[in-house]
Amino acid sequence: MKKVHTLVIGSGAAGLAAALRLHAEGVKNILLVSEGLRRGTSINTGSDKQTYYKLGMYGSEPDAPELMAASYFDNGSCHGDVALIESALSVRCFMHLVNLGVPFPCDSLGQYIGYKTDHDPKRRATSCGPYTSKEMCLALIRAVKAAGIPIREKCTVARLITLRRRAAGAVIFDNVKKSFDTVLAENTVFAVGGPGGLYAQSVYPCGHTGAIGLALARGAAAQNLPESQFGLASIKFRWNVSGTYMQVLPRFISTEQDGSGEREFLRDCFRDDARLNSRVFLKGYQWPCDVRKVPDGSSIIDMLVHRETASGRRVWLDFRSNPAGLDFKAISSEAREYLERSGALSGTPLSRLLKMNPGAVSLYRDHNIDLAKEPLEVAVCAQHNNGGLAGNIWYESVNISHLFPIGEVNGSHGVARPGGSALNAGQVGAFRAAEFIARSGNDDPLSVEAAERAAARAQKELETLLRGRRSWQDDRRELQARMTRAAGHLRRPDELGKEVRAAKKLVRAIEREGYLPGAGENGLINAQLAFAHWAYLSAILFQAEAGVGSRGSAAVLDKDGKIVPEDVSFRKKVLETRFDGQKFVHRFVDCRPIPHEDGWFETVWAEYRNGDVYRK
Repeated sequence: MKKVHTLVIGSGAAGLAAALRLHAEGVKNILLVSEGLRRGTSINTGSDKQTYYKLGMYGSEPDAPELMAASYFDNGSCHGDVALIESALSVRCFMHLVNLGVPFPCDSLGQYIGYKTDHDPKRRATSCGPYTSKEMCLALIRAVKAAGIPIREKCTVARLITLRRRAAGAVIFDNVKKSFDTVLAENTVFAVGGPGGLYAQSVYPCGHTGAIGLALARGAAAQNLPESQFGLASIKFRWNVSGTYMQVLPRFISTEQDGSGEREFLRDCFRDDARLNSRVFLKGYQWPCDVRKVPDGSSIIDMLVHRETASGRRVWLDFRSNPAGLDFKAISSEAREYLERSGALSGTPLSRLLKMNPGAVSLYRDHNIDLAKEPLEVAVCAQHNNGGLAGNIWYESVNISHLFPIGEVNGSHGVARPGGSALNAGQVGAFRAAEFIARSGNDDPLSVEAAERAAARAQKELETLLRGRRSWQDDRRELQARMTRAAGHLRRPDELGKEVRAAKKLVRAIEREGYLPGAGENGLINAQLAFAHWAYLSAILFQAEAGVGSRGSAAVLDKDGKIVPEDVSFRKKVLETRFDGQKFVHRFVDCRPIPHEDGWFETVWAEYRNGDVYRK
């Protein structure tokens, strides 16, 4: 067994930043554990122009942390103090990335330019192209390696070790040696990303499955698990088709499974082509599916695409020719002006895309898809979970001390969020957790003997799990199909009950029967994914039965298939979920407001000098 001061689990942008910040704060004996530095979501995802959200830093437009916090908080079911923290630290974390070499654009005077993103009233968004999070990871990896921080790759975390309500490290499966090891830790930074392996239709990269189930199984409190985000994405190569991909007005077509019977199916549902194309254009700005934009807004596109694929047909974006009936003079003034100012008010969708964002074309070419020669198959896919584990203002779990969930696994966002805020949240969480670990002292030292005993028990259980008789492939297909069917952007309360029972049955079967020898890391991943899908479905059912209704990306349907309206009073509450050892316990708690501080410099300075700011 190995003992470290701080174990960092996960090597995405959040985990790398945490390790680097811990080192900068003088913390010794750090270990970063990862399935692979190039396996996670951060380094393998993006969009047409992947966004990083931060405080406004350009020109004369006024901005302030409380104003930015309101952009998080006003969307509902978000704690105001955390929203203020993610706003206040956004500039510091952004400039840290700039100083590491991430090529965010600035003008000749050094001002960092911004643009508006979804749910953003100002121009706070920035980007360095389709691969913003990849550029962040590459810069952070260089810095972590230069600092000499130990990294252990090709490992799957199989079990979190906890002593009552204290994190104590993890049992790790070496994917090469096919054996278990234990790392005991005074602190565990949990940066495992979102629940990427839960859905059959998903834009998460294939190599990223997530690991929130590990913490849920140990009783870690979660919040807002039902608040997932869905949107149109390509499925041959998983990528968001947001922004420019929509703004160039591609042709939406559907076909039979064999590619025959092509038709422009959206035209069946719009009274004129100008209205159709204007809605498609808006999907660029308003990419996430949003039930408030159905039926008269841009999200009707998502619903119609889903209806087509649910009927057994395939849906494609064709950039090679214009949609039938396209008249640039007839489309909305917003769309026409945007394309005109971009010099793209003519030609084909592909020529417009090459004019406005050539990287969006080369990206697919790099993955053996030539938009000049073939259409792009798309579907409505799971993209992000705004919920996750519940953390305090220092990103420590609210009920398991010394466990710090950061990045997407931390459910800091509510019903909706400004585009790009997830990248900022991961960096802020990394800074906050690292500084608290480094400066708060340790009044609760780890009992090594007790942790060793707990780890030994866990390792025996895990070894038994991998000497069973189940097929991990069959179980993976079952849970992913259930999540896409019952926990996607369309949810039916009258069917959720049986899905929750089936999810629990799968978890118990895995515990009882185990996996065939040779399942290795896939069997271990399945065990936590199955537990996580039980948790998510249970929370979704509870929220639906509570009468929350349709909100965010998810439409709740009544028995007649009609969308249940939202009860907006629930936007003042956060849904908490916790496993008590037998069942999931859910409750709504009031949103904590945005703090309105009227600080005095000398007082705050004194609190900072004395370390009083590092209180929970």
